[in-house]
Amino acid sequence: MDDLPLQKIAISGPIFASMIQRFSTSHGAVDGLLFGDVTQIKASTLSDESSSSTDSDSSTLVATITGFFCSGTINSFYDSTGRIEFGSLRRVLSDEGLTGNSSLIGWFSGRRNTQLRPSMREFSVTVSLSSKTNLSFPIKNALHPIKSTPFLFLLFASPPVDQTIHTHEYRAYQFRTASESFEPKSVDIVNIGPAFRGLYSSFSPNSPFPSLTYELRGSPMKEDKEEKSLNHIKQVAKDQKELDMSAEGFEVGRLSRLMGSEATDYTTGLEGLYNKMLVKIENLARLVENSSVKVLEQENYNRKLKHKISRSAGSE
Repeated sequence: MDDLPLQKIAISGPIFASMIQRFSTSHGAVDGLLFGDVTQIKASTLSDESSSSTDSDSSTLVATITGFFCSGTINSFYDSTGRIEFGSLRRVLSDEGLTGNSSLIGWFSGRRNTQLRPSMREFSVTVSLSSKTNLSFPIKNALHPIKSTPFLFLLFASPPVDQTIHTHEYRAYQFRTASESFEPKSVDIVNIGPAFRGLYSSFSPNSPFPSLTYELRGSPMKEDKEEKSLNHIKQVAKDQKELDMSAEGFEVGRLSRLMGSEATDYTTGLEGLYNKMLVKIENLARLVENSSVKVLEQENYNRKLKHKISRSAGSE
């Protein structure tokens, strides 16, 4: 299997976001397992020359991550030296309900304030995990039956320096057993598309359409609604007219003259308009004040008149 290079790693957006969320909300470093499948893709080379072969025997692999398990801590299925502990690993696999449609294809690690490169312990864990033949799984769409052991490693890390914006970095690797080395691979985060619909199983709408009210034309209810709508339009038009009268000489189109060579002259004009508005407001305030004085005088006169009438009636 090591002769087949991994083309890319595909993962859905919700699953990838959930992995980052589990890492970001943890109190420290975490690790976990990656589940999914690996598919073999045969490469095809087209050529116009008749002497050359139209098909190539080369093929690549595409790993699709369909699920994960996060322990919330480290050393969840291995010891401090990086050796796999099968007792802990079996408990995780049994709790996750691993079936034939989902295989253990690798693991991941998340740590804070560190560089984005695998450590010696992570290297040891990957070597130990990929060497276990009892964890092997079949490669899908292979021309010949091929099995592989878990070879994926996904690393999450936060920058070692303090940043204003909270960020997370990630990198995926394929472990090559022949050379015992990590080979960086691209991660294809897919949210929708024909190639990824299988992860969401089948879908059928269950929500009924909302009930739509139907009214006969000319019904009293409809006429009442139309009358209310017409009254509303008239009221809006009246309010807009009053607003326009209040902002007379202050049209929005004239505001564009605040920029450019005419800005100084136009600013002077606006200041003059503002002074005129202040004069109008002052005159209006004086009219209100005079009216209030006249009203007060009229009330005092009425009070004296009532008092005079009551006294004349009492003397009789």
